[in-house]
Amino acid sequence: MALVILEDILKVYQLGETSMSVLRGVSLSIEPGEFVALMGSSGSGKTTLMNILGCLDHPTSGRYRLEGREVTAMDPDQRALLRNQKLGFVFQNFNLLPRTSALDNVLMPLTYSGWRGSDGEGRAWAEALLQRVGLGDRLHHEPSQLSGGQQQRVAIARALVNDPALLFADEPTGNLDSRTSEEVLRIFQELNREGVTILLVTHDQAVARYAKRIVHIRDGLVETEKAQEFSIPTTAREDEAQAAAATARAQTRRGGLSAMESGVRMISTALGGLRRNIMRAALTTLGIVIGVAAVIAMMEIGRGSSVSIQQTIASMGANTLLIRPGAAASGGISFGAGSSMNLTPEDAEAIGREVSAVRAAAPAVRARMQVIYGNRNWVPNEILGTTPVYLNVREWTMSEGGPFTEQDVRHVGKVCLLGRTVARELFENDSPIGKEVRINNVPLKVLGVLSAKGASMMGWDQDDVILAPWSTVKYRLTRTAVAGSNQTSSTSTSSTSSTSAQTTSTSDLYPGKRANLYPERSAAQAANTPMPIRFTNIDRIHVAAVSRETVGAAIEGITALLRERHRLAAEEPDDFNIRDMAEITRAMSSTATMMTRLLLAVALISLIVGGVGIMNIMLVSVTERTREIGLRMAVGARGQSILQQFLAESVILCFCGGAVGIVVGRGASMLVRSFLKLPTELSLDAIVAAVLVSATVGIVFGYYPAWKASRLDPINALRYE
Repeated sequence: MALVILEDILKVYQLGETSMSVLRGVSLSIEPGEFVALMGSSGSGKTTLMNILGCLDHPTSGRYRLEGREVTAMDPDQRALLRNQKLGFVFQNFNLLPRTSALDNVLMPLTYSGWRGSDGEGRAWAEALLQRVGLGDRLHHEPSQLSGGQQQRVAIARALVNDPALLFADEPTGNLDSRTSEEVLRIFQELNREGVTILLVTHDQAVARYAKRIVHIRDGLVETEKAQEFSIPTTAREDEAQAAAATARAQTRRGGLSAMESGVRMISTALGGLRRNIMRAALTTLGIVIGVAAVIAMMEIGRGSSVSIQQTIASMGANTLLIRPGAAASGGISFGAGSSMNLTPEDAEAIGREVSAVRAAAPAVRARMQVIYGNRNWVPNEILGTTPVYLNVREWTMSEGGPFTEQDVRHVGKVCLLGRTVARELFENDSPIGKEVRINNVPLKVLGVLSAKGASMMGWDQDDVILAPWSTVKYRLTRTAVAGSNQTSSTSTSSTSSTSAQTTSTSDLYPGKRANLYPERSAAQAANTPMPIRFTNIDRIHVAAVSRETVGAAIEGITALLRERHRLAAEEPDDFNIRDMAEITRAMSSTATMMTRLLLAVALISLIVGGVGIMNIMLVSVTERTREIGLRMAVGARGQSILQQFLAESVILCFCGGAVGIVVGRGASMLVRSFLKLPTELSLDAIVAAVLVSATVGIVFGYYPAWKASRLDPINALRYE
């Protein structure tokens, strides 16, 4: 059966409104093992006929069968597979990949081959072919380091690597001198003797004489055919080389190619394509580097700012709850919120001990009085009586000295802590530690100065405060224990002034330990007339939740506990109020989140710009590498293979850019923290997101150039200038 059968092949090119017939009904058959020279002058149609035979082009009409298979009805991918498995090409201008070794040029068709040999076997086979054509010592030389004849030998080895049934040579000696031309033609004769069918396209009669059969074509028609004989003397060395090549060829028929090996081969091909122009690849990745670095840096700066804002919110009481007494009423008249006297220090202790969602709880008694030191005086915003736990609740540290203790609370100690503003107003630049201030004619020793907190969320100065034991404020400063009034310790300034006008000494207020402030009652008196008020009430309780997320659980736990302690029936309303900073906290958190998202949006714009840059460069790369794409298709690459290769190149560029961008982004974040003193926070999720986004950018923005490359017609791509 004939290897090639052409029946009435017609090829017409449409140039605008003009039709040009190049082939006008060519019929031709080629038997297996023939060496056919296709001769004709320039424009006769011989190259077009070769392209149709090589499945690089398709006829306008007619039939073409190769090994009995109808070729004209095949789609582009089927023709590509046929080129890879059955056909080999030796081009006049060599068409070798630049900046690629001779061995890698020969191996290129195996990337797209259907053979199932391993990479090692493929390299052995390619080396054997290069040795066969006399280039065993030039395996790793690039085309620029080889002569014209050596480059043509590489092209011959590449054409033979897939063991084709039909070898095409298009003017293979056109760019060679006479001596080198003779050597190349002898190689063709040797290959033909081994059983390779060869179609040689030439216009030179001297070259055509090396073939067994000459077919003349003129004006698109086969004119004459002539058979001729030739003989080739061989040497023992040539016989050995042929035997080695046959052995290597047989080895390529064994072995397996896994999906992983196929993927590795494709990635290796993509890396080779990028390696041939490192500067262009580096500039292409620069946009992704900048985009990813911007994402990482912006996210870390935004997260650091958010954490800083959250810490500021926490220091201002965002995680704290304020428990106030309910409203007292008499004769149908309500005295307003906070007028009841039903909160005790024991309530605060129970909350801190029994509610798991609470980190700490501290009782508080408030007052506002004049503070005197020497000839200076000041009225702070608040004099707060509490326990040392209050510093834990507010996360307040000391800048000087130390806090008072629980023993000071139990013994009604005359000690206090000053806020920054009070210390500045009374002592200016002097240290107040160990000195005494007078409040309502009671001397209090200054144990320490609180660190600065600044303004609260409501705008008042948090540093304009004095802290003292709650027992001291309640029993020494506001006189509520002696007065026995129903007022709470949060006395107004006017009532404080009238109280301070009294002349009762502290020794009268507090007799010795053995003296009883209240006379003991008998058991009958206690049973018949229980005292409703024990004068140990406090104004409020400050509570710190474990975190912002546990504020709700803390409120529920505190409510249940206080209702139980206050013995409230199920139908009775709460006799206390719990306030949190949820609304303000949400507003501040929303602001921080919005700022972070704004920074992220700006960074993503940079990443998108980098993606557009990759798409532009890849489009330019497709244009610059059009001939390379045509060559790859000529040796058997399908459109999908070209798509995968260019897409892999784009993704690799983005991955490399993403990796470098992560390093640059982290470095920029550290520099911002070191030199600009802005808070930053490591963001692992931002790093992972940046890598994923960079890969996505590579796929999204690299797909169109890759798709465009895969849609190129091989013959047009090969002719591209």
